[in-house]
Amino acid sequence: MNLVLTLVSAPDKARLDPAALSSIAAALSRAGANVAAPDWLEPGFACDLGFSGLNPASAQNIALAMLGGDAVDCYAQASAGRKKQLLLCDMDATIVTAETLDDLSVFATDKAEIDALTQKSVKGEINFTQSLIARVALLAGLTEAEFAAAYLKVELSPGAETLIHTLRRDGCYTALVSGGFRYFTSRVAARVGFDIDISNDFEFEGGKTTGKLIPPIVDPDGEFGKLGRLRHLTAELKLTPEQTAAIGDGSNDIPMLSAAGLGCGYRGKAKVKATIGCQLNYADLTGLLFYMGYRRAEFAEPLS
Repeated sequence: MNLVLTLVSAPDKARLDPAALSSIAAALSRAGANVAAPDWLEPGFACDLGFSGLNPASAQNIALAMLGGDAVDCYAQASAGRKKQLLLCDMDATIVTAETLDDLSVFATDKAEIDALTQKSVKGEINFTQSLIARVALLAGLTEAEFAAAYLKVELSPGAETLIHTLRRDGCYTALVSGGFRYFTSRVAARVGFDIDISNDFEFEGGKTTGKLIPPIVDPDGEFGKLGRLRHLTAELKLTPEQTAAIGDGSNDIPMLSAAGLGCGYRGKAKVKATIGCQLNYADLTGLLFYMGYRRAEFAEPLS
């Protein structure tokens, strides 16, 4: 079979059983597909259905219709080349659970305005770079002690460490790339185990922020932004686009997700869900490993 449909349940309860898979396979067969027997990646939680004779988008839509809104993610793709050699990850609301700038804005006078700009930016309602510059200006005067206090609130998303540990063990280069700030990305990257972090730097004078960023700005599609870094690292590592993966939640991630061989939305905002075919709405970040064809027994769990 040259194609594969992967189904991944939410981690709180096994929602996949032989009867459900049989119903999906039957629906695919009625649409003209030749379907292989289920290949369990983790019994009850993740399974591959190899198939041929039907385009991936159609197979995925049929599976989603059969699932009827149950908490199961699915993605159809080519069987060959599923495991990748480069992964770029967004940080805020992807590798970590919240927006770090929201945690930082607690210490600003204009928190409500900053948070509103953040939400409009991730939803794609306003230009990311202009929004970022405006938000940073409103953070003028913050101290390094306030940055440290904001970092204490940062929580990792479930599965983040397992995802990165597994891929790095197998030789995949991992980059944390964010339109946020290096104070946070450097610490999160070290905590999770990324090879590198790419983000924006605040300008400090006298121990306080000036309200400006040090150029260049990491934006959605510029040379030094998420798309640009994906292209740069792909070339530097002598890879093809098909050997790359990316994951993120916001509209500013769409250029990067669209260009990667496997671009996945994680709890994606509306524009991401409308644009990107691969999604993880229910599974944790280890769902990306299942999409790459890993079995649960192959995961490299973190030591702590």
